[in-house]
Amino acid sequence: MASHIILPKEEEEEQEAGHGVAEADHGSPPEPRGYRHMETAPKPLPFSATCVRISRDSYPNLRALRNASAMSLPDDDAAFAKLDEGDYGYVLDDVQHLTDYLPELPTFPNPLQDHPAYSTVKQYFVNADDTVPEKVVVQKDSPRGVHFRRAGPRQRVYFEPEDVKACIVTCGGLCPGLNTVIRELVCGLSHMYNVNDIFAIQNGYKGFYSSNYLPMTPKSVNDIHKRGGTVLGSSRGGHDTHKIVDNIQDRGINQVYIIGGDGTQKGAYEIFKEIRRRGLKVAVAGIPKTIDNDIAVIDKSFGFDTAVEEAQRAIDAAHVEASSAENGIGLVKLMGRYSGFIAMYATLASRDVDCCLIPESPFYLEGKGGLFEYIERRLKENNHMVIVVAEGAGQDLIAKSIPVADQLDASGNKLLLDVGLWLTHKIKDYCKSKKMEMTIKYIDPTYMIRAIPSNASDNVYCTLLAHSAIHGAMAGYSFTVGMVNGRHAYIPFHRVTSTRNKVKITDRMWARLLSSTNQPSFLSEEDINEAREADRLANRPPVPAGTSEHTKKHSTSLLANAVFGMLT
Repeated sequence: MASHIILPKEEEEEQEAGHGVAEADHGSPPEPRGYRHMETAPKPLPFSATCVRISRDSYPNLRALRNASAMSLPDDDAAFAKLDEGDYGYVLDDVQHLTDYLPELPTFPNPLQDHPAYSTVKQYFVNADDTVPEKVVVQKDSPRGVHFRRAGPRQRVYFEPEDVKACIVTCGGLCPGLNTVIRELVCGLSHMYNVNDIFAIQNGYKGFYSSNYLPMTPKSVNDIHKRGGTVLGSSRGGHDTHKIVDNIQDRGINQVYIIGGDGTQKGAYEIFKEIRRRGLKVAVAGIPKTIDNDIAVIDKSFGFDTAVEEAQRAIDAAHVEASSAENGIGLVKLMGRYSGFIAMYATLASRDVDCCLIPESPFYLEGKGGLFEYIERRLKENNHMVIVVAEGAGQDLIAKSIPVADQLDASGNKLLLDVGLWLTHKIKDYCKSKKMEMTIKYIDPTYMIRAIPSNASDNVYCTLLAHSAIHGAMAGYSFTVGMVNGRHAYIPFHRVTSTRNKVKITDRMWARLLSSTNQPSFLSEEDINEAREADRLANRPPVPAGTSEHTKKHSTSLLANAVFGMLT
């Protein structure tokens, strides 16, 4: 049952005087246990019946929570946040449900209960109260913390199979596994829920209003998982919320599956908001896609394992080239606009890399402890070296040496300068000034990596993501799906769009890399202190608004994190 935070008496008086309080929307009703056909979902209880009163003694920071909630999310997003509070500091950061704005919807028995493939399953359906914790490493006296709704099939669904009209769209750049997700969405809808009307939206968001919808069947997608890219086509930009929802409404679509990165998920969120404003019975399921692995909250994005595996081939080639020449250098540029996960994991897996440069860890070229000094020393010791650089690394250095106006792509991302090519010329110029004989080979496998089919591990992951998305949409939820601490969960859109997942250079994983490559950190004491301070501010409990501008800038950007901070 959804709970609302009620201020103690003293604060109620303040509220009447004009002070607001953040409150969560109604959560979805408990799922019925029976199988009565066309059973109507229970009506939401009156406000007074769903409230939980919290005393000042048990919750002394309630005013701070109210203020932090107001700071944490824009007003438009805060209206869609659903927080349920439980015992021992438990907080459920819930996802939107059709009954939040259509409370009289009927429910239907889940067809999986009669599915022969599930006949041997001990428990068909996930428990209505099952949730997944955001953090699994806790201390003895820690509160239970923030949780997300567990993914999986529900006992009751809000769509009859013959009434479902589903559509699938892919947006943004390519990534291994896109076709596998598409295939499993089509086959899952058809084979598990007997859905017949499934349509492809071509070439990204603009396909909703600029091209015909193509019907898809399990037969038409049977072997697409063996190919790279996306059979639906993809593009950046083209998002016009009103046009998209107009077409969804006109064509009678009631389930929308959107595959794309953080920008695409922001678009999915806007589509859901407009659907809710219009009161449409439409579920929106986002499946996060980014080869950079920079989607927040989730353990990893599909295609990442494949990308790391394929990056090994480029690193192996660079090592062969470097070790076969006197003072040979192999330089490999990998993907990672804002986050250096591919570069970091590929470096750790290879063990042939002598230096890894990522966006999160600044570096400098000249002077004591700089990159040039390390290159010179490494060549003298080993006669060759391999450097891996993420595409977003060193952009501030390039901007200083090559002044250019910032340019954006169709998705609003800043166009990056080629750090690999720039670094190649800089290393050549340095070695020439030192009269060092040197051979450097620059390898950029970016488009080769993102265009290949997914490997076995990613194929399994894509299948589970697709099935989880289907189960959630059939149950009436709108969400982004992902794996959190090894369990699939439904995550609110705002949680994956308000920030990015980045490598923490104060974390042990980055220390393991430095130990593996024996490279210097290229960080001054000031840089290290700044990184630690940023990490501390990102995880500290929020405080009342108005304390300082510094506090407002660094208070946790997510409402659920704000609640978690108040409970600690």
